[in-house]
Amino acid sequence: MTDTDTDAEIGVDAADLDRAASAIADGELVVYPTETVYGLGADALNAAAVERVFDAKGRDRDKPLSVGVPDVETARRYARLTPRDERFMREFLPGPVTVVVEADPSLPDALTAGRDRVGVRIPDHEVALALLRRTAPTPVTATSANVSGTGSVRRVTGLSARVRDACAVVLDAGETPGGESTVVDPSRGVIHRRGPHADEIEAWLTDARD
Repeated sequence: MTDTDTDAEIGVDAADLDRAASAIADGELVVYPTETVYGLGADALNAAAVERVFDAKGRDRDKPLSVGVPDVETARRYARLTPRDERFMREFLPGPVTVVVEADPSLPDALTAGRDRVGVRIPDHEVALALLRRTAPTPVTATSANVSGTGSVRRVTGLSARVRDACAVVLDAGETPGGESTVVDPSRGVIHRRGPHADEIEAWLTDARD
C-alpha cells in the first residue's frame, strides 16, 4: 500500500502529514494522534528539539521520553534489542505498548535522562504510522501532548494553549480511545505500568524462553 492510499483511507490530508514531517525535520514540534491519546512529537535525535518538548510540557528533565518508530526494523537502529526483545515486539506491536530496551548511544541524553534504556512505541494508529513512515529512519518523541500534571488529551480541542502554541502542526484525527500504554521491559521480565494487553503480556513473560 502506498502512502497516498493510506492517507485516503484514514481521511488525513497528505499535505498535512508532509508539513508535520517537515516540521519535525526542522526541529519543530507537532501534535499527532495515537491509539491511546494525542502525542507530542519532535526529532528524537535532536537534543534541542527534545528540550523543546520538555519545555512545552513543563516536564522534569529527569523523566525520560519514549520514541516512536514505524516498525521493528527502524527500532533496531536506535535500540540494542535482545532476541527476546525482538520476539516480544513482533508479538505485541503495533499496539498500545511501550517496550523498554537498551538504548543506542546515538540517542541524546536529553531524551533518555542519561539512562541506558529507552521506551519504544509503534502505535497502532494509521495517522501516527503515516507520520512515522515519513520521518523514518528518524525516530519521533512519543509522549502525551499535555502539560505535565494535567490530564491527557483525546481531542485537539483539549490541547492547552501552552502546548498548541509550541507546535508548528497539529494533526487532527478526531477523538482517540484514551488510556495509557502498558510499559514493559521484556528482557528483565518487568511490567512497569499495566494497561492494554497486560494479562497477555504477563503470560508471555512467564512462558517465553530465550
